[in-house]
Amino acid sequence: MSFNIALSGLTAANQALSVTANNLANASTVGFKGSRTEFSNLYASTQQGVAATAVGNGVTVSEVASQFTQGDIESTGNDLDMAISGNGFFTLSNNGALQYTRNGQFQTNANGDVVTASGAYLQVYPALANGTYNTGTLTNLNVSTGISAPQATTTASFTANLPAQSTTPADAANFDPSDPDSYNNTTSMTVYDSLGAAHTATMYFTNQGGGTWDTQLYIDGNAVGAAQTLTYSNSGALTSPTDGILNFGTYTPTTGAADMNINFNMANTTQYGSSFDVTAESQDGFTTGQLTGISIDSTGVVQAQYTNGKTINLGQVALANFANPQGLQQMGNQNYSATNSSGQPVMGVAGTSGFGNVQDGSLEQSNVDTTTSLVDMITEERAFQANSQMIQTNDQITQSVIQMAQAG
Repeated sequence: MSFNIALSGLTAANQALSVTANNLANASTVGFKGSRTEFSNLYASTQQGVAATAVGNGVTVSEVASQFTQGDIESTGNDLDMAISGNGFFTLSNNGALQYTRNGQFQTNANGDVVTASGAYLQVYPALANGTYNTGTLTNLNVSTGISAPQATTTASFTANLPAQSTTPADAANFDPSDPDSYNNTTSMTVYDSLGAAHTATMYFTNQGGGTWDTQLYIDGNAVGAAQTLTYSNSGALTSPTDGILNFGTYTPTTGAADMNINFNMANTTQYGSSFDVTAESQDGFTTGQLTGISIDSTGVVQAQYTNGKTINLGQVALANFANPQGLQQMGNQNYSATNSSGQPVMGVAGTSGFGNVQDGSLEQSNVDTTTSLVDMITEERAFQANSQMIQTNDQITQSVIQMAQAG
């Protein structure tokens, strides 16, 4: 009996040493969660239970429990590195099976999909056209390296002041862009056609007196439609057109793009007794763009950024949590799978109840405390030695008994 008890102690101590060795080996493994050896004592029992004078039968390892305490978060500067500060796991698709990890070292494969080093796909909620995300569906995060499509200019706006003290130019009746005596002021802005080609839109303003200004549009030096009229009150506010919109008609680009038709919003223009001044202008078109980078906010929203200033929502990182994380099954590569013991995953997004925040350009380090593990190793070594000594002692006792029996 004593041999078996000591042997169970040796076995348990050896398992504990293996767990500690594995912890120390992974002290620098990103996203690794250390384990703790949990022991249970053993007793022989009958249908009547354990006798009051019963001696234990030794010890066994009841569980090797992962410890999901927070690891230190270190900045890396890499766009696709992510760390979770708080609760939750990244969700992965590994050959169609869902797995979960705290290891945020991601990269792209040949198809632009964001994957782990082992090839598992990071799962996100797909972006919808209205700016929200479909939290009922998981999909692979794909970072397209293609060109961002252009958008033709359809609306433009000016914030400007036309000087009230201006007089009608001498050649106002014969407007000519090359004749500065046929208009008072001019301003230009860049607009884009449906192919993303840039064009220069120039607007000319001619004071006709009585708070009335004729406005003419030229694109790339070509007149677009007829002159339009702006009218201002004696307080300098725009009165006509009442909606502030000027539309000069269509312009056909020479690039082969679709006809351009731009609404110019002049509602923010005034006629005050100061100089001509354009303080702001904007338009909604843009040219083609190349991918310049990926940004991920604290809620896990992933955006692609392009050289044309356009940002595109690619998805929102899907996080999972569990009622009993220690019940998760370890799958290697810092990945886990759900079990009956862990419960089914509760899905959500970062920053909401039960989930931590995502930090981009950062990684969560191993939560193994080297000093604590070294102390554990010494303790487990002493336990191993003590049980070894118990076996030697039992051997000596057995030998003495045998010698006594032989002498009798």
